[in-house]
Amino acid sequence: MLLLAGGGVLVLLTAWLPMLLRRAPLSLPILCVGAGATLFALPPLRPFAVHPLQFPILVERLSELVVIISLMGAGLKIDRMIGLRSWMLTWRLLGIAMPVTMVIVAGLALGLLGLGLAAALLIAAVLAPTDPVLASDVQVGGPGEGKEDEARFALTSEAGLNDGFAFPFVHLAIALSAASFGRGDLLAWFGHDLLWKTLLGAVGGYAIGRGLGYLTFHLPTRASLSRTGDGFVALAVTLLAYGVVEILGGFGFLAVFVSALALRNASRDHDYHDRLHGFAEEAERLLMMLLLILFGGIVVFGGLLAAFDAWMLVFVAGVLLVARPAAGLLSLVGSKLPWREQLVISFFGIRGMGSIYYLAFALNHASFAEPQRLWAMVGGVVLASILLHGITVTPALRLLDRWQRRRGEIPR
Repeated sequence: MLLLAGGGVLVLLTAWLPMLLRRAPLSLPILCVGAGATLFALPPLRPFAVHPLQFPILVERLSELVVIISLMGAGLKIDRMIGLRSWMLTWRLLGIAMPVTMVIVAGLALGLLGLGLAAALLIAAVLAPTDPVLASDVQVGGPGEGKEDEARFALTSEAGLNDGFAFPFVHLAIALSAASFGRGDLLAWFGHDLLWKTLLGAVGGYAIGRGLGYLTFHLPTRASLSRTGDGFVALAVTLLAYGVVEILGGFGFLAVFVSALALRNASRDHDYHDRLHGFAEEAERLLMMLLLILFGGIVVFGGLLAAFDAWMLVFVAGVLLVARPAAGLLSLVGSKLPWREQLVISFFGIRGMGSIYYLAFALNHASFAEPQRLWAMVGGVVLASILLHGITVTPALRLLDRWQRRRGEIPR
């Protein structure tokens, strides 16, 4: 009964808190982590605060679910047609910022923490992508709302695509963890994991999105899915794209985001996109709050940070204050974006549920030394990102909007 009543409060707060926190220098994820730390202090709930290593499959699947729903929501709300020039900031962040971030993070893991090559590469791949779940505060508005300035667009599109592009390097770290890894394995990884699975994810996601777009918008009115008005069709698209492409051997994260873009492009101005996006956003927020409450309890009572030490504190600062900002600014050199917007894009490389999923996936598919230490590193970065970016996001975006009003980019 306590869990049922708590679930009711959670659902109520899912709807209420975003409205209350809209102008406060405090984010929803911070409150969720704090609520988890408080709730799991209650004796009936304390047994549920357990380390992720005790329930590795459950941790992987729950984080996987919230990420794919978040990717669907991110793709549905992007108004801009995909293209080489119109998405140039995205390509810069993916092609320059993410690899440079990985190199810096791997160097910190090797030099500061003494990890082996496989574990350092894993941590680099886990912590390189901007999280699509916790980055919702810095993303564009809903479909057709027009809240799509360059900074918000870049962070939204980057978060949608970089999870798929980081996955090959998680697979490379898994392969490196095997004692028999050789040159042939590297070539196989390059051809199969990096090229083939990425291509299959993009093509498969596009085909599924276009096919479902036809069923949704272009069948005769009596038969089209849009006539139902049901927002949970977004969940069907998410699960179909992810499940089918993963069965075929491609990267499902990439497929979900691409399918969302293809579905949106099937009929760009249709009102039904609001219903689809609304459901995806609500489902994502509810799952995010649940998982962050669990995260808060695990941090305080589950021993997630038990292996955390002073060098890890330096590592966390290096990841959030050096690696991502430096890589982001480097990737934007030569762009015509004002320096203030470059700073916003570079600073808000938020780490969250995607990092948790990747680490859980890797540890479930290979043997790495000191898994508790790896969890402490990733948990520390995620917790610090929630606090640092959660406190700064509202004032930073308020300043960004003020600068844009002065230049006449958005109406007063």
